[in-house]
Amino acid sequence: MALKPEPTAPFHSVRYVLRVLETVSRHGGGVTAARIATESGLPAGHLTPLLSMLRREGYVEQVPDGAYVIGDSLTQLGSGAGRAQFLESRLQDTLAAVRDRIGAALYVSRYVDGEIDITQVSEGPLTPAVHEYVDFRTTAHASAIGKCLLTQLDHGGRKEHLSRHKIARFTSRTITSERLLLARLDGHPPTMPVLDLQEYALGTVCAAVPLTAGASVGCLALSLPLEHAHRLRAAAEALNREAPQLALALTL
Repeated sequence: MALKPEPTAPFHSVRYVLRVLETVSRHGGGVTAARIATESGLPAGHLTPLLSMLRREGYVEQVPDGAYVIGDSLTQLGSGAGRAQFLESRLQDTLAAVRDRIGAALYVSRYVDGEIDITQVSEGPLTPAVHEYVDFRTTAHASAIGKCLLTQLDHGGRKEHLSRHKIARFTSRTITSERLLLARLDGHPPTMPVLDLQEYALGTVCAAVPLTAGASVGCLALSLPLEHAHRLRAAAEALNREAPQLALALTL
C-alpha cells in the first residue's frame, strides 16, 4: 500500500499542535503566544484556534500574565501504568464532547493491513450510530469512511483494495462503476470532507475527514438521519475544524 502525499491543509495534521506543545514545554516558566508563533513558525491565524483547543482540553493553561504553561492533561501523559486507561478515557470524553457540539454520531477509523477498522464510535440517545447491516470492511466504495480512507492511498492502493472487495450495490445511489469511483477519488480535494448521500444505507447521510498522524491512514466521520440532511454541510465543516483535537488525542 502506498500513501498519497500528506494533505497541505494545516488542520489535517497534528504536526503543528505538537510543535506548539514542544515550544511550551521548553519554557517551564511560561511563554507568550507571540514567542510560540516565532519558535513554532505558525502564523497567528493557525495558532490562535490551536491554543484555544489545547486550553479547552487541558494540554496547556494560561496564567494570569497571559503566558502559556503545560496543563494537567499533558502532565498525566507519563509512562505510568495508568497511561493507556487515561488516554482511552480522554479520547472517549473528547469524542463525546465533539459529538454533542456537532449533534451527530461520530466514528474514528483506521486503514490497517489493507482493511477498514472502526476503532471508536460515539453515539447518544439523540445521535444514534448507523446500523451496520453490511460489514463496513466491504463497503469502502459506498461509505464516507471508506472513501475518505481510500483517498489517502495512491491509485494503485485503491485498485488493490477494490480487487479484494468487489463493488456491490446497496442502494440506488451506490456507485457501482469502478472507473467512475476511482475518477472521483482521484479528483477529490484533500481539504474537502468526503460525503455519503444514502450510498450505504437509505435514510442516512455521512461525512468524513482525514486524521493524519505520521504515516497512518485514518479518518473522523459523522452520520445523520436523512431528516437532518440539511445540516450535513455545516456538520462536515465543524467536523473538519474538530479533527486536530481528535488527532491529538489519538497521537499523544
